[in-house]
Amino acid sequence: MAGSKFIPDRGLTARMLLTMSLLGIVYVAFIIALILVGMPWWLVALVVIGVGLFQYFTSDKVAMFSMGAREVSPEQAPQLHAVVDRLCAMADMPKPKVAIADSDVPNAFATGHNQKNAVVCTTTGLLRRLENQELEAVLAHELSHVAHRDVMVMTIAGFLGIIAGFLTQVGLRFMMFGGGRSNNGGPAPALIALGVVVVSVIVWVLSFVLTRILSRYRELSADRAAAYLTGQPSTLGSALTKITGEMGRIPSRDLRQAEPFNAFFFTPAFSKKQGFSLSQMFATHPPIEQRLEQLAGISRQLGQGT
Repeated sequence: MAGSKFIPDRGLTARMLLTMSLLGIVYVAFIIALILVGMPWWLVALVVIGVGLFQYFTSDKVAMFSMGAREVSPEQAPQLHAVVDRLCAMADMPKPKVAIADSDVPNAFATGHNQKNAVVCTTTGLLRRLENQELEAVLAHELSHVAHRDVMVMTIAGFLGIIAGFLTQVGLRFMMFGGGRSNNGGPAPALIALGVVVVSVIVWVLSFVLTRILSRYRELSADRAAAYLTGQPSTLGSALTKITGEMGRIPSRDLRQAEPFNAFFFTPAFSKKQGFSLSQMFATHPPIEQRLEQLAGISRQLGQGT
């Protein structure tokens, strides 16, 4: 976080290092296990390395495309750029690309595997609903993700789960439609596929849990950083309350389309049939009560000058 005036967070740094270390161990074990169950080493390398590199270098473009977002110039969105310019000056950090997604779901996210290609995106629904100071607070939250580099960590951490999920689907389809016997005396293709499925499911579960735990903490960290940078934690709390309340008015179809990106959103989008009753083990964000309580505590500290 060199050069940034966002408050440092040693707890976040430690958690990112721990998550990456554990995922690295899982990653190596994943490769070894795939080879041991009979998957050809060249195919393992092609899938694991190929998909990993593709996701790492195109994650920002895939996220932008999936959300229907487009990069906007200062002439196209002068108010939005003015807010980002002001915050980047306050934080003493490079300005990321600025984008707008044409969606009524009120939200914002940051993406990109490094600060040079980082993108901060807001939806049209968010721009319509928030006051300028509330928008500034939300964007400060997103910029802190870029400054803390946790967007990059989440991008890297997420690709292992994507590979495991992909191999699980391929293995299941092969078991349903593939052959049953080996022609050279080795393991039957169906048994290899079963081994790949079992290993992939275990890896997917481990990566899912590790990234969810990191995701919840990084949201609290971003709230803290944004609150101290702007000096207005109550404004961030107001934006958080307003956005969460507005989610109930969004059509379920739109919410379902946005759900896959919850880990990167300012607030999660859940379809109405799910509500907000998901287990904390699987939540991408901490409860809104916890976030508001933290912001209230920062307000008291700033009010006391401590």
